Amino acid sequence: MTVVAWIVEGSWPAVIDAVRTHALAETEIVLLHVADAAVPEVAHGAYAGLLGRGHRERDPGTSLEHLSSASAAGLLDAAAERLARPCTRQQRLGRPEREVVAAGEGAELLILARDGDQTRLGPRSIGHHGRFIIDHAPCPVLLVWAAHPPAIDTLPPAPPHPPHRP
Repeated sequence: MTVVAWIVEGSWPAVIDAVRTHALAETEIVLLHVADAAVPEVAHGAYAGLLGRGHRERDPGTSLEHLSSASAAGLLDAAAERLARPCTRQQRLGRPEREVVAAGEGAELLILARDGDQTRLGPRSIGHHGRFIIDHAPCPVLLVWAAHPPAIDTLPPAPPHPPHRP
């Protein structure tokens, strides 16, 4: 059995706690971090547009790629330490929602944290990336709150029912 855990800044402790709760002892665990490829590309484009294409050593896109990789490695190390059992660490670069879906291929479970509004219950607690992953995952998905769930009184009101027609 393989469990893929999507590790994201801010919500990774809840994901790791869910892995510890739901993964059996013999389960292969993959800790996945995805850096958005658009960020270095935007920085590079801005630099090239303003200052020209020369001087690659001063290009912020290159610096951001290195910083992103180092940050991801640190995050994966912290997650692995909290997990306290053997796991595989995987870094990917691309569109996060698509990379997470691709990593879920062949897995028995994909664990991720809600990435939207954490202050109330409802569909807005799942952001764009999370919604895409839930809708397209090739395996079962376990969705967890990054912290304590909001109170039940934050549940949106029921929609009005249409009038009864005889």
